[in-house]
Amino acid sequence: MSEAKQPVDVDVSKIPVEEIDVSDPLLYQDDRFYPYFQRLRREDPVHFCAESFFGPFWSITKYDDIMKVELDHETYSSEAHLGGITIRDNPFGNQMASFITMDQPQHTAQRKTVAPAVAPMNLRKMEEMIRSRTIHVLDSLPRGETFDWVDKVSIELTTMMLATLFDFPFDDRRLLTYWSDVATVNFDAPDAMVKDDDERMAVLQEMGAYIVKLWAERTDGEVGHDMISMMAQGEATKDMDHLDIIANFVLLIVGGNDTTRNSMSGGLLAMIDNPDQYAKLKADPSLIKTLVPEIIRYQSAIIHMRRTALKDAELGGKKISKGDKVVMWYVSGNWDEEAIDDPEKFIIDRKKARRHLAFGAGIHRCVGDRLAELQLQILWEEILKRDLKFELMGPPERIFSNFIRGIKSMPVRIS
Repeated sequence: MSEAKQPVDVDVSKIPVEEIDVSDPLLYQDDRFYPYFQRLRREDPVHFCAESFFGPFWSITKYDDIMKVELDHETYSSEAHLGGITIRDNPFGNQMASFITMDQPQHTAQRKTVAPAVAPMNLRKMEEMIRSRTIHVLDSLPRGETFDWVDKVSIELTTMMLATLFDFPFDDRRLLTYWSDVATVNFDAPDAMVKDDDERMAVLQEMGAYIVKLWAERTDGEVGHDMISMMAQGEATKDMDHLDIIANFVLLIVGGNDTTRNSMSGGLLAMIDNPDQYAKLKADPSLIKTLVPEIIRYQSAIIHMRRTALKDAELGGKKISKGDKVVMWYVSGNWDEEAIDDPEKFIIDRKKARRHLAFGAGIHRCVGDRLAELQLQILWEEILKRDLKFELMGPPERIFSNFIRGIKSMPVRIS
């Protein structure tokens, strides 16, 4: 059964508001979700969809309402056994949980184990390495020839960073990208590398075997500063079972890969589409400090996060019942006209540029947010130093997903 059902030429204004379903992955693959959320924010910001491929759910579409759900941990749960963090229910229940699919106090204890790897002091130590790699990648790009920016730059830079964070065998680093893609792929995508949960689990078990081997080698060794050593030696994580190790490394790989990788691609696309903004940046390179959060907002690489109501609640004048699925649409909150001025525009010197939801909020805010920002900052600093001008040589290919707003390939040329 296919999830996609909304035709390309649909007139959103003629759909009865109660029938609007923003869970269709085609809306994001075709990059035509904007009018659906504009209408919901205007007419029904806390919207109940009674029928969808994923069952009934609430859509939370305005910035302030999303923040209320994000910060009310006593009412809205992320627990794996209640469904987890995606609109599609976690198929493994409580057999497989990462710290993002836990509530307090378990969540914070496990999160604290890996947080030092991306703490400010560590980022300062990694900055020179990140810059050196970025320089190498940019200088290796062909001039005057079409190439895939996603493969040559976005994937390569983020995969090298993940390999460093895990102290992962460098020659095998592209496995990390593959595992990330398998973990998030929509089975209905024509090019899906796995087609059901059994096939996905088979690949993730292979990943788990690889990680567990590294885990075992580091359990009793010297105190390590990579994420595998930290978890293998941490009091709150060292006794994890095999499935929970898999779940946590899926989280760390996806979290360290998709947001940064797709912001690198979406940021370049936005610059190509808005040459006046690139000219503004070239005239004043200090604007990189607001460019980076604007790219992250504008791309909104994580489309949604889901919670489950632990008790009856009221939000936006609507009654939410215990057990209801509540979906926070970051791509809508990041375009909320009442929270962000001219949200549909890409503005690199935007005031309050860091006011966005792309990293989430509260206890579940992305643990690697500063690292993602640093990677993007260095990338654009080095692009400016080389005065590189990029041309889009064909339409970008977007992935079929309602969770990751991703760009699979993007042909460009340096002119």
